[in-house]
Amino acid sequence: MTLGDPARFGKVLVAMGGASAEREISLIGGRAVLDALERSGVDAEALVVGDRPLDDLRRKACDRVFNMLHGRGGEDGVFQGLLESLGIPYTGSGVLGSALSMDKLRTKLCWRGAGLPTPDWRLLDSPADLDRCIETLGFPVIVKPVLEGSSIGMARADDRRQLRAAWESAREFDCPVMAERWVEGTEYTAALLQQRMLPLIRLETPRSFYDYEAKYRADSTRYLCPCGLPAERESALQSLARRACEVIGVSGWGRVDLFCDAAGRPWLIEVNTVPGMTDHSLVPMAAAAAGIAFDDLVWRILETSVGT
Repeated sequence: MTLGDPARFGKVLVAMGGASAEREISLIGGRAVLDALERSGVDAEALVVGDRPLDDLRRKACDRVFNMLHGRGGEDGVFQGLLESLGIPYTGSGVLGSALSMDKLRTKLCWRGAGLPTPDWRLLDSPADLDRCIETLGFPVIVKPVLEGSSIGMARADDRRQLRAAWESAREFDCPVMAERWVEGTEYTAALLQQRMLPLIRLETPRSFYDYEAKYRADSTRYLCPCGLPAERESALQSLARRACEVIGVSGWGRVDLFCDAAGRPWLIEVNTVPGMTDHSLVPMAAAAAGIAFDDLVWRILETSVGT
């Protein structure tokens, strides 16, 4: 398709890297985005961000930023607030949507308040909380650092010993830790692009869950798109995912992860406001199923920065 005049975007910096645990993935996806923009004729340049993003931005003039920073400092509203204070348009969600989405606990609180389905959970602040967690949630559970992405620090626990080990491991990421009731069922992901929901992808992995290894390294993960659901059922899940984004202020583009249990009930898990753009990433797969090539996808995401 004809993408339009790339000059209208002016100088674009593709922000990548960052200081979070997801720096490696950000660099890979950022380079892929940069290459796509250059193929489309956009005047684009890499902005490799370290632990002083303001200094990094001041070194290079630009008209807008394509944000490919993952995790804390880049996906949690901090970088978005910095860009807004500098008057620089950027891709994706604003400060509020970014901050809420990065915080798994606040996301679930918002969803629960809006009457949307999400698995029960419990914060794990001390060893005493482990027993309370067992009493209220039982087993299995999945233990998560509240402020990390890409499944970093997550582990399934089937007994108290595993729960204690998962909690102690997750605490190393210097943020609150929660345990969430395990959903036995089928995992799906729903991508949002310019207020349009893309086809669902069904995820299958021989691992205990869709962890970091399954996401970025394993060749055994299966991605099924079409997802195999009847059209009405897929549409209903897409509508639920869209509502989940609306409740927490997600806009532009993003990805909602959800499960359907054995009874067919949907359960919202989390939202990613800066999804991956590597060769294992889900948004490019869903876009391809909708007839949107990678370069076109990148262009459309860049368009979300216009008018910010």
